[in-house]
Amino acid sequence: MAALALFQIASIVALIGMGLGWRGVMTKYSGFYDLPTAWSMMFWGLLLGGFYGNMTDGFLLVPYLIEGQITLSSLLICLGLAVIVHLILRRERVRRTGSQPTTGWALGLAVGGMIAMFQIYRMLEYYEDISIVVIVTILLIAIVSPRIHALIFCAHGYKMLAGKRWSAVIATFFWCALAITALYSTSKYPLFWIFMIPPVLLAERKANDWVWAAVPRPARRRLRRIWADASRNIVEEE
Repeated sequence: MAALALFQIASIVALIGMGLGWRGVMTKYSGFYDLPTAWSMMFWGLLLGGFYGNMTDGFLLVPYLIEGQITLSSLLICLGLAVIVHLILRRERVRRTGSQPTTGWALGLAVGGMIAMFQIYRMLEYYEDISIVVIVTILLIAIVSPRIHALIFCAHGYKMLAGKRWSAVIATFFWCALAITALYSTSKYPLFWIFMIPPVLLAERKANDWVWAAVPRPARRRLRRIWADASRNIVEEE
């Protein structure tokens, strides 16, 4: 299959995964947090994700697929990513509105989407015979990679709101290193999804609290009234 066709398939599948990652907590609170800043972070996330994805592709994924090894250089790359994410979330525009969690979510979606694009491309290139297992793995990569990085960066922003700056950087470094290693391991060993999906589902439960912290207090009161009115309307209709 031509390289251009592989790239197009990888890009489309990764973009679908990013779109699915926006649904959920971000749509639930839409209109009650700093949405313009979140959308602008998608652009910066694509740039950062392109650089990060290219680094991990060259130093980690390709050697792993060819030689079956993951080098320790991943630690330095993930540490650099954690520091850059922290600097982005420290910007005055983000701190002024207290939107670190939602900004982190949008940033993580774009970064995770780019990582998924690189990995899907390499898998299509590596496997000559595309089996059902490979297709399922590709779909899971497209869905999980944006989601897991959104959760990691959203948690980073939540920790920043709580004043835990150093622990936020350390936690992001740790989880990013673990996530990229596990994601790349699924390229050859799909059973790794058994260990990846449960932590993602557990983190999803916390995501509502993290995003809720980015909603200003006046907006929280309005949002509670809207939910209360909607609940009453449902009861009356029944």
